[in-house]
Formats: sequence, structure tokens, C-alpha cells
Amino acid sequence: MTAQLPAAPEYAEPVVDWHRLDVRMLVVRPLNELLGLVPVFIGLLVLGKGETWRILAGVAVIVAVVLFGLLRWVTTRYRITTEQVEMHTGLLVRKRLAVPRDRIRTVDLTAKLGHRLFGLSAIRVGTGQRDQPGEDGLTLDAVSSAEAERLRVLLLTTAKAEAPTAAAEAAVEEARPSVVLSEWDNGWLRYAPLTLSGLVAAGALFGFVMNFARELDIEVLEPMSEAAHWVAEQPLGLTIAVIGAVVLLVATLGSALVYVVQFWGYRLTREPDDTVRVRRGLLTTRSVSVAEQRLRGVELVEPLLLRAGRGAHAKTVTTGLGRKGESNLLLPPAPVAEAHRVSAEVLRQTSGGVTDQPTTGDQAAGGDQPTGGDQATGGDRAAESPTRTPLRRHPMAALRRRMVRAVVPLLVVAAVLAWFAPSWTWQVVLALVPFSAALGYDRYRSLGHALTDRHLLARAGSAVRETVALQRTGIIGWRVSRSFFQRRAGLVTITATTAAGDGAYHVVDVAEADGLALADAAVPDLLRPFLELAD
Repeated sequence: MTAQLPAAPEYAEPVVDWHRLDVRMLVVRPLNELLGLVPVFIGLLVLGKGETWRILAGVAVIVAVVLFGLLRWVTTRYRITTEQVEMHTGLLVRKRLAVPRDRIRTVDLTAKLGHRLFGLSAIRVGTGQRDQPGEDGLTLDAVSSAEAERLRVLLLTTAKAEAPTAAAEAAVEEARPSVVLSEWDNGWLRYAPLTLSGLVAAGALFGFVMNFARELDIEVLEPMSEAAHWVAEQPLGLTIAVIGAVVLLVATLGSALVYVVQFWGYRLTREPDDTVRVRRGLLTTRSVSVAEQRLRGVELVEPLLLRAGRGAHAKTVTTGLGRKGESNLLLPPAPVAEAHRVSAEVLRQTSGGVTDQPTTGDQAAGGDQPTGGDQATGGDRAAESPTRTPLRRHPMAALRRRMVRAVVPLLVVAAVLAWFAPSWTWQVVLALVPFSAALGYDRYRSLGHALTDRHLLARAGSAVRETVALQRTGIIGWRVSRSFFQRRAGLVTITATTAAGDGAYHVVDVAEADGLALADAAVPDLLRPFLELAD
């Protein structure tokens, strides 16, 4: 009599196989590493004056990089279950990483030059947690581009399925065409010099070249010193003109180069899997996908020079992600009109048939005049995007605070220098007072807030002006703060706390009654129990 084994229960979970990374990473990873070490190899092999130890050191580095890539491929495995993403890696120190699928905030696809040559991509699963360095998700480096796209759809699928791989395949098969919201325009290059990224890049390159030359005993300071002496011996006007021309040329060319490397091929799309996807990059292409259900608003950033050129760039306000320029970038420096349009598209204001209009709560919550810059956009354009909503000015007391902070410190410094320093020093400081006063006035003009049916609008800043449109449903709390000087001026700062973006967005120096009314109207009954109503 033979015994029969009991049938497996129907509720048993399917077995999900472990997978290895693509075997081509054995070539790609060393290639990417070696490309980054090209300057070192030049110094060791070309300029090493034939010394044997330099050549051996270069060969040892190459061998070590190749062996490290082989070891990583052999020891790394991953799998995706209905509940989490798991990865095991390491030989001497074994790591077992697991990310719950419901904690996934972003899925980034990155392809460096070596990846692109072999049709591979690196997948980074982000959770938005930065309590400990290196604990923000996990990275699969690398898989084929087709597999990376399939995993992107799978990992951003919110509904749990019994067989995740089958669900991903079905999602890809039934995928609708992507909707292009914005894409690269060659005309945007004119905004590159207004970001000053070229000067930063030139400074970093200059420091690298100087350190590299010092290590290789290459004399570069003497020619530079001779050029500096020649410039100094020329008439003052010519010297200023030459220095200005050199700085302008370096800033323009460097900024344009940095802009192209970072944003070439930029493309913003709405995907069929209800995600917003940004793709960009020349040498290293990057694709960042954010689930729309995690979007809580947008933020327009206008540095002073970029604002003077009527430009701006935009960022997303997303749950689980803070100020990470790589992950929350929505639009590179571009015309401010394009930034407003993209904000409307991402927030689905123009396509949904619902427009944001100022609410009665906003009427009671601030000032009597809209700010001049936003008023000029017109009522019809204001309906296109919440970021175009006319903003309410803040009280004149806010202007006095900014003018005092802009002018008084300079006057104090000038008075001190008049007693203890040569006369020209305090005269230079006094000459800066008009510019500082203009900056203070601009800071006041930038202040503003508004409340619409869906969003809280807040704007502040001058050197970097930021306008945030935050969904009212994303506000989880309020913080009311007053400094000693704010109390004397009858002003408060109202802070909306949220689980998205920076975590807190401020309405600065608003009248006390108006600020409290704004908070109460934005999220009814949240602040009201803490308000003390006057008899």
C-alpha cells in the first residue's frame, strides 16, 4: 500500500526565481571605471618618464578593476516578489537588501557611456529614506535595457499581483502610447550662461589641472604669472575689459557645455502606468519615474540672473523625496512660460477641465493687492496653472523689516571702518547701500501667497526666488512662529508641514490675522481648535 503525498494548498505563494545581473557587465563595469581613471593613467603611463613602478601601478589598477567587476557579477543575485525587491551581494561581507514594494518612491534608469555601448542600464530603486548613508533603496547594475524597462513598469505598479512577472508583461503589452509633456529645445541654451554653472565647472577644472600639474612636476604657474603681469601693466580700462571678456567667455562656453551634458535629449512624458518620467543626459543618460499618486505639487525656482532673462526651472514636490536635484528635476532652465505650462500639465490642470480659482478663504487671507508680476499675466493665463495665480502682497511692515536688514548692517560696518580703517574702505561700503536696498525691496516684491480650490501658493526669495504650489490635501499640519521683531511688527510665519518635498513650506511675514485665516481656510478644522477667538 503506497501512501499519497498531500496536495499542495491552493494558497501557496508562487516560487520566484533568483536572477543574476547581465553577463555583459563584466565588460561594462570595468570600462566605466577605467574611463574615470583616464587622467590617472595619463599621468602614470604617458608622463611617467618611463619609470617601471608607474607602469606596474597602472597595470595593477586595471587588473583590480576587472577582478572587482567579475567578483560583483558572481556574488550578486536579485528577485522581485509580490511584497518586496531583494538583492544579495558581496563575498567577504555578505549584504542582503530588501525593499518593500509599497515603499518604492522612484525608479531611476541610468546608462553611462559603457552601458549605452552594450545596451545596458542600471536600475536604482529609491525609497526616499536617508536616515543612514547608503540605505536609500538598492541598485541593480546592470541589466539589459529591455529588462530595465520591464522592471520599471513592474516596480511602479501599485497593485499587488500573484505573479509579478506576468503582471509586468501584461502591463507592457497593454501599454498605451506615452504623452509627451515637454522636450529639448535648442533655444533653451541661451539660459545656460544665466545659471553660472560654467564658472563653477571652470573653477573645478582649474583646481583639478593645477593639482594634476603639481603632482607631475609640470610648471604652469610661470606662464600664468607672466600673463597676469602683462594684464596688470595695461591701462585700467583695458585690464577690466580683458578680465571681463575672459570671464564672460569662460562662463558662456562652460555653462553651455555643462547644460548640454546634463540635459541633452531632455524629454518629459506621462507614461501609461500613471507615472511622470524625465529622461535626459548626453554622455550618461538618466531616466527618473515618479508615480503620479505621490506628486503633491510643483516648485518654480528662479535665480536672480535666470529671472532677469525671464527663465526658470521646475521641480516636483513628491512624497518620500527631499531636496534631491537629481530625482525631483521636472524642467531644466527654460522660458518661464514653459515652466508654467509644464506645471499645469503635470498637475493636470489644463487637461482635466478643472481650473484653480482663488477661494473666498484666500480673499480673506491676505492683503488687498496682487503682486505686480503675476497680475500682468492676465485672468485667462492664470487659469492655466496654479503657479500663475495672482498672489497677495504682504503688509508694509514686511517691507520695513527687509529694508532694515539690507541697509542697517552696511551702515554699521561703514561707521566702524570710518574710525579704524582708511577712508576709502567705508566709502566702498556706502556705495553698496543702494544695491543692498534694491535687493531688500526685491525680496519684499517677491513675497506673496494665495489659496485656490486645490493648492496653497507661497513665494519668497530674491537671489533665488521660489514659488511652490502645494496640494491642500497634502498638508498634514501647521506651525505658527514669531520672532521678537515679528511680534512688534504684527507679523507671523505660517509653515505648512507635509510628507513631500522639503517637508515644510513657509508663508513668511504675513499679517497675524491673515496668516491664521489662510491656514484655517486651506485645511478647515485642522488649526481651528488651537485658535483663540477674541470677544
